[in-house]
Order: sequence, then C-alpha cells, then structure tokens
Amino acid sequence: MLNHKDTMDKQIQSYLKRIKLPRPDSHKGQNGKLMIIGGSELFHAASKWSLDVASKFVDMVFYASVPSNNRLVEEAKGAFWNGIVVPRQDIESYIDEADCVLIGPGMTRNPPKHSSPDETSGDPLTKGSKTTEKWNEDTEFVVNYLLEKYPDKKWVVDAGALQMVNPELLHKNCIVTPHEGEVRTLFTKLPETWEWKDFGHDITSTSDTFFPVNLSAATGMSGDLQGATVVIKGVIDYVAQMDGSVYITGGNSGMTKGGTGDVLAGLIAALYCKHHPKTAAVVGSYINKKAGDNLYAQKGPYFNASDLVEEVPRALWQALSSLKSS
Repeated sequence: MLNHKDTMDKQIQSYLKRIKLPRPDSHKGQNGKLMIIGGSELFHAASKWSLDVASKFVDMVFYASVPSNNRLVEEAKGAFWNGIVVPRQDIESYIDEADCVLIGPGMTRNPPKHSSPDETSGDPLTKGSKTTEKWNEDTEFVVNYLLEKYPDKKWVVDAGALQMVNPELLHKNCIVTPHEGEVRTLFTKLPETWEWKDFGHDITSTSDTFFPVNLSAATGMSGDLQGATVVIKGVIDYVAQMDGSVYITGGNSGMTKGGTGDVLAGLIAALYCKHHPKTAAVVGSYINKKAGDNLYAQKGPYFNASDLVEEVPRALWQALSSLKSS
C-alpha cells in the first residue's frame, strides 16, 4: 500500500491552490453544470456513483442513459434527487447548456460493428430516427458521433466510451481516464505511423507493462492524442499533458473494488466544469486516493465505492484547509 505523505508534495499543493471555492454571492448554475451520459443494463450502478459524487461539487448534474436502459432512468428519477434525468430527445440541448460532459461510466463495452455517422440519416438521439437502434446498442457510434459534433465542448471520456472512442477525435478539451488495459486498447487504434517507442518501451508486447516508464513518456501520450489530458490509473496515477506530466501516489487494496474509477471520473468531470483540465485531473486523482486512504485508516480495506463518494468531499476540504494552516 502506498500511503500519502503527511506533508503534501509541493507540486500537488500548487494544483490544490488553483481550486476555486464558490463565491458567496454566486447563483444556481454559476458553480458548474455537468452532463453525464452512461449506464446500461449490465453496468447499472456505475453512472450512479459518478452522479452522486459530482452532485457534491457542481450546482447541476444532468443525466441521460441509453434507451435500452429506460428502467435505470426511471429508477434514477426516484433515487437521484440531486440532478435532472434528461429525456433522450433533449440530450443535445443539455450538452449545449453543460460546462462539461462525462461520457462512458457503465456504457456497454463490446457493441456491434456500425456504419460511420456519414452513412446514416437522421439524428441518432431523436425518437424515430433511422439510427435510433445504434443509440440503443452501439456505444462506439454514439461516442464518436457526439465528439465529432461537439469539438469545442469539455469532455471526460471514461470506461465503455473510452474503449470505443476513435482516438483521432480527441483534442485538447478532452480528458481520458484509462486504466492499464485501456491504455493498450486506446493507443493500438492509432495509425501505424505512430511510434511505440514514445512509451519508452514496446507496449504491444503481451509480456510488457502498458504504463509509461517515465514522465517524459507520459507527456508524449498527450501529444499523440492531439493534446488531450490523459489520466493513467494505477497504483501510481500519471496525469499526462503536453506541457508536462505529474504522478500521484496513494490508494490501497480497498480501492480495487468496482466503482472507484466511476467515482474518480465523476470527480474529475465536476472539477473540470470550472477548472483547467490538468488541475481537474491532478486534484481529482489525488483526492480520490486520499479519500481511499482515509477510509483505510478507519476500516482497513473493507469499504466500497459508495463509501468513497461520501469521503471525497471531506478529503478535499481537509486538503484545502491544510493549505491555509501551512
């Protein structure tokens, strides 16, 4: 287990100092509006963890699920009191309104092959469209359709969406959150001209690790994804951006349970609504691990993602408060 230092690393402190607290005279909506697109019959709880943690940091959370998961949407209307469940036909208007969009938590990861958006007609998010079936079943189509249509929007691409995204559609306003296996999935989609040596070793080898060997190699990952911020999740997290990379230690064996990555994605997306992508990613990674370590001190490894949701706000407030006293 990697424990946080009692004194925070100065580099982490520098990012925490950039976190903006809500102004006392602010009004509803001024402290962030987040759109979350996710959920499926198979991974029905994942997006709920993202929803719950995000609602603690932004003023408004909008949530939409795929039509095949209408049951989850109906349940969310009853169980999720801290946000708005969005009908499918209204998704794009809420994307326009949101400061940031998180897509992927709980979305299906192995959809059927599809036609490109250019080969279909109608709006895939509108009832009666010829492409409605693709929105029901094809994560790959939906993710790439939306990224292509909204290139100026802030995006956090996670989980099922991350596994299906066309990496050439990513850009400087995107944050991607791969774990070790998803690093390989994402980067093996790049054109053959891309050099594996940018990782510092050959990640195509099944016997090799899929992590960068140093911060320079991590920084290269961002450049290869058109400047997207890359959060590489592991025992040590790497936050890679073209202007330099940061690593974050911490966490413990209690965080191997399902849902901790969904909490992280929701936290990063909430912070990204009003902060620079690298700040959101570094602080999100640090606080997620710190919250896990706080829980470990209380319960050992016997906690779950729902516990983490409740601990994250305390961990962030403790970290911000410690800056004032240092």
